[in-house]
Amino acid sequence: MTNLQLKRVVVTGLGVISPLGNNLETYWEGLLSGKSGIGPITLFDAENQACKIAGEVKGFEVNDYINRKEAKRMDRFAQFAVAASKQAIADAGLSINELNSEQIGVAIGTGIGGLLVLETQHEVCLTKGPSRCSPFMVPMMIANMAAAQVAIQLGVTGPNLCPVTACAAGTHGIGDALRMIQRGYVKAMICGGAEAAITPLAVAGFSAAKALSLRNDQPTKASRPFDRDRDGFVMGEGSGILILEELEQALARGAKIYAEVIGYGLSCDAYHLTAPAPEGRGATRSMELALKDAGIKPEQVDYINAHGTSTQANDINETKAIKKTFGAHAYKLAISSTKSMTGHLLGGSGGIEAIATVMSVYQDKIHATINLDNLDPECDLDYVPRVSREQKVEIALSNSFGFGGNNATLIFKKY
Repeated sequence: MTNLQLKRVVVTGLGVISPLGNNLETYWEGLLSGKSGIGPITLFDAENQACKIAGEVKGFEVNDYINRKEAKRMDRFAQFAVAASKQAIADAGLSINELNSEQIGVAIGTGIGGLLVLETQHEVCLTKGPSRCSPFMVPMMIANMAAAQVAIQLGVTGPNLCPVTACAAGTHGIGDALRMIQRGYVKAMICGGAEAAITPLAVAGFSAAKALSLRNDQPTKASRPFDRDRDGFVMGEGSGILILEELEQALARGAKIYAEVIGYGLSCDAYHLTAPAPEGRGATRSMELALKDAGIKPEQVDYINAHGTSTQANDINETKAIKKTFGAHAYKLAISSTKSMTGHLLGGSGGIEAIATVMSVYQDKIHATINLDNLDPECDLDYVPRVSREQKVEIALSNSFGFGGNNATLIFKKY
């Protein structure tokens, strides 16, 4: 494999379903304006929950993307993925037909999959009996069904992958897609992440783990990465999908190119179920491997879209990892957290955050970290507080870290 000439890979299409809006334009405008997509939970009665707030997707019309019969056979997370994928394919202007379908693949990660279906069908089983369970329960619930449904809906017959690596899943999906194209297995990939886990069981579970913010009386202020007064993350939902394409094909068909994907790194902490390794060891290794893969020096990076969860452990450890990876240059980097506005989409976060990173490269604009009112003394870098900025962004990096010690980093470059 050492003599393999790797293909160059570019981003040609973007699609978004998010707490800030259900298309690329609304999402990006929301980020740049510092809008919060977090509010009281309306998807279920949260009266008895410790945490009563989340970043819900609003105004999503599934039948704009999927016919009614097929939509009823999909969990919400798969519906989001199909909708975002159809947006991204349209944005890329990529036609899929019998001649090229084998040269297009799908890699969509998720952390949890169809939890809503599992919860509702479990209730049916207990109250009405096993015979009343839906025959579609299993194919709606299993984690790979977002990727599978995208392939079915779009007629894509190339590789079909589903990383399930907690909050790193979406970023792993994009990284895996990059490798498939670089090595010539396919010409294009539909990739990213999707999640819809704002359910009674998930909120109760994360609350029991003391992971969620309890700032119920101030939903828009609850997600505050790197802030001294942060008290946990806020759950979000949605999907972010990118179309990655071999550069030669993109140029041949005159495609719009948002950015080039030049680096991918991944590592495992092998330390703890939920806590990051001390001093951000795994996160450091992930970023170092991405820089090595890209063949660039740390000083060439202009911007980092941080994992930035608004939890005590993550924000401090990610800051330490950035300092260790970038040395003195860490203090010259612009860094911001998309989660300050969207909440944490778990396995879907890597998708929408990669899109934010790509747009920063494409437009030379960096969205802010909102709610950063009092900087944590241990978080002393430039997190672009409160107000977005216009700044030249040649190279940008996106981080995702998940339970189980999963770490993933992507690097994008201006084309």
